[in-house]
Formats: sequence, structure tokens, C-alpha cells
Amino acid sequence: MDWVQSLKDYNATKEESKKTESEKQAEEMETFTKLYTEMKGSDKNKGDKTFSAIPRFYYKLPSEDEVLLQKLREESRAVFLQRRSRELLDNEELQNLWFLLDKHHTPPMVGEDQMINYEHFLKVAGEAGAKCKPFFTATVFAKLLQTDPYGRISIMQFFNYVMRKVWLHQTRIGLSLYDVAGQGYLKESDLENYILELIPTLPQLDGLEKSFYSFYVCTAVRKFFFFLDPMRTGKIKIQDILACSFLDDLLELRDEELPKDAQESNWFSAPSALRVYGQYLNLDKDHNGMLSKGELARYGTGTLTDVFLDRVFQECLTYDGEMDYKTYLDFVLAMENRKEPQALQYFFRLLDVQSRSYLNVFALNYFFRAIQEQMKQHGQEPVSFADVKDEIFDMVKPADPLKITLQDLINSNHGETIVSILIDLNGFWTYENREVLMAENNSSSGDGQDDQDM
Repeated sequence: MDWVQSLKDYNATKEESKKTESEKQAEEMETFTKLYTEMKGSDKNKGDKTFSAIPRFYYKLPSEDEVLLQKLREESRAVFLQRRSRELLDNEELQNLWFLLDKHHTPPMVGEDQMINYEHFLKVAGEAGAKCKPFFTATVFAKLLQTDPYGRISIMQFFNYVMRKVWLHQTRIGLSLYDVAGQGYLKESDLENYILELIPTLPQLDGLEKSFYSFYVCTAVRKFFFFLDPMRTGKIKIQDILACSFLDDLLELRDEELPKDAQESNWFSAPSALRVYGQYLNLDKDHNGMLSKGELARYGTGTLTDVFLDRVFQECLTYDGEMDYKTYLDFVLAMENRKEPQALQYFFRLLDVQSRSYLNVFALNYFFRAIQEQMKQHGQEPVSFADVKDEIFDMVKPADPLKITLQDLINSNHGETIVSILIDLNGFWTYENREVLMAENNSSSGDGQDDQDM
């Protein structure tokens, strides 16, 4: 009867093959679930106290269509920030702290500075209240301790430390209110809203017309993003904003008596913003609100090479072959801060014409040929590329003698000079005649000193 059994087996195999794909998947899932549950051993963990004590560490952000959850999250964040704000010292409490420090100072004074030793420091801590407790630690005292023979610290230095800490916390809370995502960073629109609402609190910007506000905000925001978001992620950590000096420069505009020279050197001041925007308008000859390559060629001394300008328009964001104000601001920030790593990164992307993440002899020659052409146009004898190439490699001293990476350029401290040599005839001429210019500067300085002596 073997043939009967064989026939049954055949029919069973045939029936198995008739099963649909979905049925097979259902069976597989059922088997997997059963095995997973057994291996997981949920019953085994019920008696383990640590198992139930593990806190939840991931909370999924509500999606755009979950309006109620979003509103709940916003409200809870607002309540949290308000609570943190109430924990900070207010003006009256800071005045009381200063009074206590003055009352318990430890003589003798050092010049005009009052000092305080650790014993009196702890007395002030006991009288100052709970809000001041985080500042009165042995660690803080040790950080401020310098060379005083009596082991004291300066009351003024300590009070300034407290003021700075309170200001940082206040500013962090203020910035966090604009953090829509609640993830500790600001997007471009978030920072724009923050600066726009900050303008009325800055007396130095009172003269700005409201029609210029959008251009001012764009000018201010671009500096933050150019230097703090070099990878172009579209967001900046609040911690990075607090750590850099840009916010200090911006809030410096609260000083109604800020000197003129300080305003001119401050990117966020009204004169600086108007200067940059005025330059943009002057370059825009056809008044269409955008800059073509020919219009940008007039920037500065008008000696930027065509090859470099071609690369700018190839690599930077443009619209129908023309540059808008935001892209122009990145260009200006790079040109005016050539020593900074972020500016060198900007230029390196343009100079890396082969997209190899390093500059070789071909890339250097590609840009320097345009400098040689400009020299011919001005009736000058072109300088040999071989000489310039050797000088560049001597200045950089790259890890690989045939390749210059961005890090090599930054480490050399000659990045500004090398960029100027390759993109700007005026920059190359300044480098080539540096000894003559230095001698002239020394001569003029000496003449000025002689006039003063007379």
C-alpha cells in the first residue's frame, strides 16, 4: 500500500501549495509572536523591582494633525519655562545680595576692590536665601580665588559672576520660548521672530524705519547661521547661541550712549546693516532686487576674477542665475571674515573645483590663471604659477605634500592670504608687495612719531 501513502502525501503537498501568500504570512507571524513571547519571558520579569523602575526615555513628538497634543505640549513647556524663570534672581534680590556682600566683606581692601573670605562667604549664603544657594559653593569660590594672600575673592568679581549666570539663564529661557519644536535649537524662522520682537527693546535701532525691519532681521540672522550652522542644517543649538559673542553684540545695542566706532564695528548695529544693504542696492544696477554675475563683479575693489565669480554662481543658491540678498549676505560675511574657519570652509567649497575634498596643483592653477590674465590686462608681467604654487604649499605645509585639505588650510593660519591670492587681483598684489607696503607703513608711523616729538 505504499503507493496509497505516496498519493496522500502528494495531495497534502498540493494542498499546501494552494495556500495564499497572506495565509502563509499569517502563520509565520503567529509562530514568530509565540516564540518571541516565550523568549521575552514577560512573566519572569514581573517579580523584578528594577524592571518596573526603568523610566520612559522616549516620547514621540505629536504630528501636525494632532492639534490637541501639540497645544498640550506647548502649554506644558510654557508652564515649565515660567517656573524656571521664577527660580531666577530678580532685581530686588540682586540688590539684597550686593548689600549682604558689602556688609560681610573682609578687610583690608585691595585698591578699590572689597574682598571676602570663605567664612564670611558662607555667612552671606545663609542670609541670602534659597535662590542664591547654587552660587555659594566651594567650587565657585575656588574658581574666583586668585593670588590674594588672605585667601579671599573679589566681591565685585563674584557679583559679576552671579549677574552673568542670571543673564544667561534669562536669555536661555527667552530663546526657548521661540523653540517651537522644543528640542533645544532654533530654526531660521524661530530666530527671525526672536530678533524681530527684540528690535523695539534696542534704543540704538530706534532710527530704523519699519519698512527696513525685514531686511535688518535677515542681515542679523544670517550672521548667526553663517557661523553657527556651517553644515547648513537649517537650525542652531540654543547652547551655541549663548556660547558665542553674537548675542552680546546684539544686546549691546541697548546702550543708548554706544560710541560711534563701536557701532560701526558691530554687525548688528543700524549703520552696519544700512551699509551692507546700501552696497547691495548700489550693485543692483538694473534694480530688479537681484544681483547678476556682472553686478557682483563690482563688489569691493572690482578685482575679483571671473573664474571665482563663476564658481560662486555655480555653488551658491541662485534664482534664474541671479543672487538674492540672503545669498549675498553669506558672500559678504565670508569676504569680511576670511580668517575664520567658517569663511575658509565657504571658500574651500568654491576652490575645490573637482569636488575631491582637497586642493591639488590643478585646482590652484585653475584659479591662478585668471589672476595672470588680469595682470596682462593691466599691463603687468604675469607671475610664474610655479613660484606661487611653491609659496602656497610652503605656507600651508599640508600633511600630504600634494594635497591641501580644509583642515590644512585652517591649521596653517595663512588661509586668508591663500584665498586672496587665488580669487582677487588686489589681494594678490597686496601679498606680492607686502614688504614694500610694510616699509611704507613703518615709515609713516615713524614720521607721525617725529611730529609728536616736535
